Amino acid sequence: MWKFISLRKIVDSRGNLTPIEGGNDTPFPIARVYYLYDVPSGSSRAGHAHTKLQQVYIAVAGSFDVGLTNGYESEVVRLNRPDQGLWIGPGVWRDINNFSAGAVCLVLASAVYDEEEYIRDKAEFDLFVENQARESL
Repeated sequence: MWKFISLRKIVDSRGNLTPIEGGNDTPFPIARVYYLYDVPSGSSRAGHAHTKLQQVYIAVAGSFDVGLTNGYESEVVRLNRPDQGLWIGPGVWRDINNFSAGAVCLVLASAVYDEEEYIRDKAEFDLFVENQARESL
């Protein structure tokens, strides 16, 4: 599951401000923050899913595309506004590409880094999706 979330934008003649408070502006408390930048032209990032982690991606500068699939539905979304986030729930494969020059992708995460929580193989992801479907029956 994924969805766009609107972030507050405080407009000021001296420059705009977007505050983000974990649990208020995001659907989870924020445990980790990181950002991607200086991504070479033609490169892609991510290429994985998470079993429990929730994230919000924000294009704080420039733009990029995020390819998403939960095994049943797929969508490619473009992020290009610093007052809009993309919430991505657990069990969603994501690929980030088509970075514009100077793009910065800010990521807010619901937990600290845990390599065991990543699914980095597409076949393993497909099996995860099948198992989740069986468990929900």
